[in-house]
Amino acid sequence: MRLSPILSTYIARHFLTSIALVLGVLLGLYFLIDIVELLRRASGHEAASFSIVLQMALLHIPKMVQQIMPFAVLFGGMLALTRLTRTNELVVARAAGVSVWQFLLPGLVLAVALGGITVTAFNPLASATTWRYEQMNNKYLRGRPSLLAVSSSGLWLREAREDGQTVVHAQYLSQPDMELHKVIIFIYQGVDRFVRRIDGKTAKLEEGYWNLKDVLVSTPDRPSEFFPQYRLATKLTLDQIQESFAPPETMSFWDLPGFIETLESAGFSALKHRLHWHSLLSIPLLYCAMVLIAATFSLRLTRRGGTAPLILGGLLAGFLLYFVTDIVLALGLSEKIPVVLAAWSPAGVFSLLGLAMLFHLEDG
Repeated sequence: MRLSPILSTYIARHFLTSIALVLGVLLGLYFLIDIVELLRRASGHEAASFSIVLQMALLHIPKMVQQIMPFAVLFGGMLALTRLTRTNELVVARAAGVSVWQFLLPGLVLAVALGGITVTAFNPLASATTWRYEQMNNKYLRGRPSLLAVSSSGLWLREAREDGQTVVHAQYLSQPDMELHKVIIFIYQGVDRFVRRIDGKTAKLEEGYWNLKDVLVSTPDRPSEFFPQYRLATKLTLDQIQESFAPPETMSFWDLPGFIETLESAGFSALKHRLHWHSLLSIPLLYCAMVLIAATFSLRLTRRGGTAPLILGGLLAGFLLYFVTDIVLALGLSEKIPVVLAAWSPAGVFSLLGLAMLFHLEDG
């Protein structure tokens, strides 16, 4: 039997309202926890007032939505199917010849649509707000003195000091020795008073200083000086420089491919950003997997009853997804498994698992 468009719309509306309801509840709980955590971290920083904390929590909401959306689809799908089962609407649909695959189709189509919107439209908004959140986090809570930017013209690194700032530019970085090439360092006193410029062939970060070679030092109103080797004091470390990269969560889905290419051409590893990009691509499939898992736990109410065990099963499935995803992504970041496999395997495995369980329960 062909599924009626009216019935399809009705089922899809149930899925959408249930997902929205669960998302609202989870988001409210997550928001309260986030505010409490930010207040705890801000307790030792005078500049981090309550208004700053509240603004940071609000900026964090879009990222929260992306993180909890798979669980909202899972529990929302369970809620929608449980409602339809309790009111015997699915029983009537089955009696009319509608199979489980037909009345799950609207939910799966909705999952793909939500996934597509999340990746293509909502992710750029979330990345922009997350970038602003990270800036405020670094300024008010972490107190990081440096900021690293990578572009097609090379890499730029700024180090703030008590009496001014230092801006480092390099064409590229060589690995594994982490040596900068074609380096230009601008030293400023105060906000914008230029002190001197240092041009070097290479620069390597040692403990407490930059070790530059073939250096030309230019100072206003003085002749330039050449040094075979030159040391410039710094408080930066390699770990701080690596951490200063824009986190992949702050990059839009559309900007990530170009940034990955630029990062790799500059000599840095883009493993984390590439893994994040493939994880975004897998979101529609992940949402479909959540609908299939939800159906596995909800549709059995028609014959076997018992709400509590099924809800518990859904909760366990949600935590299992979270646990497996964390492990697989960690393996991908450590290069134990390929990036594509690490990003796509959670969604793929849970989709196959949901299909197998539904085949067994409904057609077995």
